Amino acid sequence: MGFWITWALVPIVVEIIPAIMSTIKLMRLHRHMPRLKAPAKWPWVTIIVPVYNSEDTLFDCIRSIDHQTYDKKSMQIILANNQSTDDSFGAYARAQNAFPNLFLRYVNTDKGKARALNAAIYESIGSYVINIDSDGLLEPNAIKNMVLRFENDEQIAAMTGAVLPQRNLVKQVHGWWHRLLAKNEYYEYAQAFLSGRTIESFRDQLFTMSGAFSAFRREVLMETFLYDTDTIGEDTDMTFQIRTRLGKKVVICADAIFYVAPISGFSELYTQRSAGNVVNWKLHNIICNKQLASRAFLKNFWCGEL
Repeated sequence: MGFWITWALVPIVVEIIPAIMSTIKLMRLHRHMPRLKAPAKWPWVTIIVPVYNSEDTLFDCIRSIDHQTYDKKSMQIILANNQSTDDSFGAYARAQNAFPNLFLRYVNTDKGKARALNAAIYESIGSYVINIDSDGLLEPNAIKNMVLRFENDEQIAAMTGAVLPQRNLVKQVHGWWHRLLAKNEYYEYAQAFLSGRTIESFRDQLFTMSGAFSAFRREVLMETFLYDTDTIGEDTDMTFQIRTRLGKKVVICADAIFYVAPISGFSELYTQRSAGNVVNWKLHNIICNKQLASRAFLKNFWCGEL
């Protein structure tokens, strides 16, 4: 009998009660959010889009930038092509003709997302640098909401936006099992960004910015070692650089949303989970190695003192 009582109580204590407490905290945070003031002059913003075989999605991504409520005269868009083998350049050329008011640049870089981002960062001119993936769409107010947060809090050095699957596409998914999978993914993303990372941000414990949508003060970005080209966890590494090495503030801007397509099926789910496990394993090794190095340094220091 005692076993079954414990079996019933553990989920309540470990999951349900913390979830209820977190929900109450989120409601209080939302209710007491300060009113943000628009700056007298909107600053320049550089939007970097790493491009790799993005022929099918790049045009729509650029169109979502064109639909931003932010002043187009204050936006620089850099498309950093890292050795694409398709006609991504053709999508860029069509976008140039379709959106003449955008300040678009297309630069060729070495292979790898981190190298593409680093090359584009050196080309950036904006006060803020915002990175987005080429296979998603920005919500129309996303850039403006991010800049407002930066302009109203000088302590914020970097932030992550919220990444969500497009709900209208989730509803259009064919097949009962596939639709269930897509809905589960949507709620997983919503919980991770609108709940989990919001709480982490409030506690100043944000573990990682999203690689699909993140933003930085350019002067802070130039104080880092930029993106690590030797790890697949470059977004988490950048978060650690800013929070731990520089001691600066990293938050989430939950009302800056980047929409992605819903999951295509179980094969993509398997790929996502496998990649996530590899990243977590590599990050665990990095953190453990740093801890061991610190302990060795302290041990040698004390031995030297003795």
